Amino acid sequence: MGDDFKAKGNAAMQAGNAEQAVDFYTQGIAIDGNNHVLYSNRSAAYAKLNRFSDALEDAQKTTSIKPDWAKGYSRVGTALSFLDRHSEAIDAFETGLGLDANNATLKSGLADAKERSEAAMAQSPSNPFSGPDVMAKLAADPRTADLIKQPDFMVMLNQIQRNPGNISQYLSDPRLQATLGVLLNADFLNPDGPGDDSGSAPQTSSSPTMNKPTASPPRAEAKAEAELSEADAAKQLGNEAYKKKDFEAALQHYDKAIELDGTNMTYLTNKAAVYFEQSRFDECVETCLKSIDVGREQHADFKNIAKALGRIGSVHLKKEEYEDAIKWFNKSLAEHRMPDILKKLQQAEKILEERRYQAYLSPEIALEEKTKGNQAFQKGDYPSAISHYTESIKRNPDDPKVYSNRAACYTKLAEFRMGLNDCETVIKLDPKFVKGYTRKGLIHLALKEQSKAAAAFQEALSLDPNNADAQDGMRKSYQHHPTTMTDAEREQVAQRAMADPEVQQIMQDPAMRTILQQMQEDPKAIREHLKNPVIGEKLQKLVDSGLVSMR
Repeated sequence: MGDDFKAKGNAAMQAGNAEQAVDFYTQGIAIDGNNHVLYSNRSAAYAKLNRFSDALEDAQKTTSIKPDWAKGYSRVGTALSFLDRHSEAIDAFETGLGLDANNATLKSGLADAKERSEAAMAQSPSNPFSGPDVMAKLAADPRTADLIKQPDFMVMLNQIQRNPGNISQYLSDPRLQATLGVLLNADFLNPDGPGDDSGSAPQTSSSPTMNKPTASPPRAEAKAEAELSEADAAKQLGNEAYKKKDFEAALQHYDKAIELDGTNMTYLTNKAAVYFEQSRFDECVETCLKSIDVGREQHADFKNIAKALGRIGSVHLKKEEYEDAIKWFNKSLAEHRMPDILKKLQQAEKILEERRYQAYLSPEIALEEKTKGNQAFQKGDYPSAISHYTESIKRNPDDPKVYSNRAACYTKLAEFRMGLNDCETVIKLDPKFVKGYTRKGLIHLALKEQSKAAAAFQEALSLDPNNADAQDGMRKSYQHHPTTMTDAEREQVAQRAMADPEVQQIMQDPAMRTILQQMQEDPKAIREHLKNPVIGEKLQKLVDSGLVSMR
């Protein structure tokens, strides 16, 4: 059913109705939340509606489900470009080209993003963080070479590049001072330089007041190293106790390690793991947040930061607070993409989607919307009827009659393929619902597919031999069948059929022409040819077009 809604959404997009497309794709996602194409298509529909934030969210969801699909990064880059996040858009397009180097859409998007980025830079030439050589400068200078490897630093840099006014948010970050020093060729870390601007006479090396820097006393260094070694030993003891599920002992050892070395976030993260096992969730979150603060101060490995953020997400997942869990898992993945966190994120999203879906269900509201749809149908307002029937289906997707009613609307609007999809859903939900087959037969008749129409009406008659609609439909199916046509009618059918490119291709196929010749000479040959499903499908197309008849 997810693919059915995808097809409906695609048809709506082709018809220029992006809002309806969003509705169909959303219905498909509610059924199949791991279908990356549905998110990708809905992202395109949102972009058509200028809802670029929503488009970006869906595009990022696409790449999280299918990270090796180049088209997903095209969606991400396009949304970012329209949000004026040019450097991020460039990164997205380049990531996609890394997967598909010859993708024309990605190449075009990258060129456009670069052009937009250069235009934005030209409008703010006084911004030292803008310019084509910023990253090269930062990478070449030892003061900032390691900084550009830190995700949170890159977030800060991108924020300032997009809007220089954002610099005020980061004035307390020492990394900003180092970055300015590199970009402006100044030493912001030591603004006074090696001398003294106080105006006093410079002191000579023989001055008794001169204080020369001296190395740490050997005993102090030895003591510091011993404490660090002792802290690590305490952590190891904590790990061993943790494995034995002796959590109180583990806490004591981790506390000892923290006391000896308060700059190592790992000790705090491990302590938080113990709290998690003890279901002491508030203390777990508090300790994780503290470990993140320590990690930021010490410029810890982003993997460790991600681990602490992910543990906070796990707390919310355990407490069934799925929206908060998703928020923290996404924060973790922004630092470092860990498979276990990604799996938990997908689990939380799936549960949340299912809960929202279940909360949305309401047979009572479904009946109200169905009644409104019936009233609109009777007035001939078929678009409104479709809208009400669609809402009814969302509220109660297991009622085949509503799909049947909506199929009737689509038929009135000549949206035959969409109506046919609804008829197929009706039959899946209730294989004994006669009207599902009669509506299907009528649509096939409208599409000039007499053989398929006859098959549908025959199914209806097998369930209800006296059904008047099925009997009438069966007569209509054979009224214009090749075996009952006049020569003039056959000529008209042949001309109409040969205008169909698919029929032309079949008739120009030497193999098919040989098969048709064999069938004409020996009607029994058809049985052997129909064993091949590809040939059978082509023959059915010729039958439906009226060029061939089979008895």
